[in-house]
Amino acid sequence: MDTLTRLEHTIAERRTADPASSYVAQLSSRGTPVMARKLGEEAVEACVAALSGSREELVGEAADVLFHLMVLLADKDIALADVMTELDRREGVSGLDEKASRSA
Repeated sequence: MDTLTRLEHTIAERRTADPASSYVAQLSSRGTPVMARKLGEEAVEACVAALSGSREELVGEAADVLFHLMVLLADKDIALADVMTELDRREGVSGLDEKASRSA
């Protein structure tokens, strides 16, 4: 089982835990808007780290982005496999062509 799959399972287990004992449960209890804002905050921090931070700082922020994205996906009942399927669908397609197809 790869790291992201293990993380997905851990998040699923902790969503309904006592918020006093689990950060995932705290986020879940506060609702989707809080989870979405937290993901945005982490994404901005990753951008800042990319521009002015060290490699280690960017690695840490990237991990935070992935974690918070997966918490939000779980909240919306979207499996990691669904995201991977979409990435597989896009494989071999020019990013410019893929983007143009979404606006059509």
